[in-house]
Amino acid sequence: MVPMASILTQPGICCIRIHRRSCFNTVRLFSSKPLVSRSNPHRPFSHRPLRKRLALDVSRSFSQSHRLLNTDGPTLHHFIAQASLTASQSQPDILSSGAPISEVASKGRIYHETYGCQMNVNDMEIVLSIMKNAGYTETVEVPEGAEIIFINTCAIRDNAEQKVWQRLNYFWFLKRRWKSNVAKGRSLSLHPPKVVVLGCMAERLKDKILDADKMVDVVCGPDAYRDLPRLLEEVDYGQKGINTLLSLEETYADISPVRISKNSVTAFVSVMRGCNNMCSFCIVPFTRGRERSRPVESIVKEVGELWEQGVKEVTLLGQNVNSYNDASGSEKEVEPGSNWELSDGFKSMCKVKNMGLRFADLLDRLSTEFPEMRFRYTSPHPKDFPDELLYLMHNRHNICKCIHLPAQTGSTTVLERMRRGYSREAYLELVQKIRKIIPDVGITSDFICGFCGETEEEHTDTLSLVKAVGYDMAYMFAYSMREKTHAHRNYTDDVPEEIKQRRLTELIEAFRESTGQCYDSQVGAIQVVLVEGSNKRAPDMELIGKSDKGHKVAFVNLPLVDRDNQRDKKRNPVIGDYVEVHITKSSRASLFGEALAITRLSTFYNDVGEPAIACGSTS
Repeated sequence: MVPMASILTQPGICCIRIHRRSCFNTVRLFSSKPLVSRSNPHRPFSHRPLRKRLALDVSRSFSQSHRLLNTDGPTLHHFIAQASLTASQSQPDILSSGAPISEVASKGRIYHETYGCQMNVNDMEIVLSIMKNAGYTETVEVPEGAEIIFINTCAIRDNAEQKVWQRLNYFWFLKRRWKSNVAKGRSLSLHPPKVVVLGCMAERLKDKILDADKMVDVVCGPDAYRDLPRLLEEVDYGQKGINTLLSLEETYADISPVRISKNSVTAFVSVMRGCNNMCSFCIVPFTRGRERSRPVESIVKEVGELWEQGVKEVTLLGQNVNSYNDASGSEKEVEPGSNWELSDGFKSMCKVKNMGLRFADLLDRLSTEFPEMRFRYTSPHPKDFPDELLYLMHNRHNICKCIHLPAQTGSTTVLERMRRGYSREAYLELVQKIRKIIPDVGITSDFICGFCGETEEEHTDTLSLVKAVGYDMAYMFAYSMREKTHAHRNYTDDVPEEIKQRRLTELIEAFRESTGQCYDSQVGAIQVVLVEGSNKRAPDMELIGKSDKGHKVAFVNLPLVDRDNQRDKKRNPVIGDYVEVHITKSSRASLFGEALAITRLSTFYNDVGEPAIACGSTS
């Protein structure tokens, strides 16, 4: 049965008048505009729980009247049917998503955009699950067809925030000019869309966003997504919805995310949230809160569900994913350095309470229970790579030999100002240890150019670090100061923008010189590649996927032998297959090879020895 609230917001629908003794008629009671004081028509009444309770009481009285009514006259079902018919006749038959309006969920269609890291992608999947359980079951591909617009934001860099403001301007246009947009065919929504800002930017700039000329209806922080259905209801009563409270416990462990990529063979699984490191440049502890980890059992359950859905590769997510600590079964308080082992030469900015199962324990469990599924993880902190974790990665063929090792800078003095907890020398020693234990490992990193007080000599140290390590991939950015951070309170952003950009260009050039060697070293090797789809450059002829080290590998789509099934019968690989590929060419940014056979992880690693290839040096 269609909810009364959705009927009364449809265009062209008659309303039933309540008996005069009840103060308000239904036109005013369910109006999206606030009630106006008779004594001062320019001042709306403040929102009180009484109004909401009255609306619920009226709905109950309608339902009770319908049950008691025993005549041949029109019933509530009659009005609902007529309302739905009127709404469908007043709009085009087909939405931009291709779904007929008769199939649209009664509570409104959702459009969503996500900016920032993989954690934000996973958060959006959690939001969609929460909304689905609340009755919002339809999504559309374009904002013009949505009654609710979600924009999931990132606050790490200023550039990401500027993109969000641009999109909010457009969503404001859709909302403010809704009638003319519908009349001219520029909009297919059934009423002006509610605009909802989610994520880190919502947490950081909540007041500014809400005050931005009525652009936004709801602001919801990363720990408050369960509250979204209630916040959207508040908008129906003329209020702004806001909840940006941070939590010490929320992990959304009991929520099964609604996967955005329906046919994907890869997926993200959040295992922990928040950050305790308090690096001086980083806003994450203030937008995401303190670290807390999901119980191992809830993660194993979610990965098991993904395996049943055909997912072959899972990336475990966290702001500091390898700081994972499932203390749900422990009551013991332990200081770091006793039995909470860190990487040699590294220190933590905070103590660890209630030590429990660590990241190596989680990886051990997952890789054992799902031997034909690959596991990656991001984003780790260099301090949490004890030998136990490195040897586990070496021994398990389904834990990808790829480590993200954020350096941020190659200068020890800048690392001190950044409060990273290690020196250049300790970082290089860790790289050397990683390459010794996992010889063919791929290493990626993050770098910031032009941090507060950075000199030319300190910048040169970063360039030399890039050349010494030989990264497979790196994220490189010019520094942009964030409010609330330690750097904002204590340092001056004194490196001119033109110098930041010049240093960033030099860093990118240094990276390209070294990364090409890593790709070139793969030529001649046989690698197992997970097929993810067609190569966009030759969609009818080539397939593309990722190697164990995370390199993109393309190959011609030809019938192949399946080593585990029907050896004498060939077939073409499909998305989700593991394929043995002989690497024949490197573009220094991707690889091309000759496909040999379809295989399984266990079959491939039983047949193929482990090559010992290392890029760069640590001298």
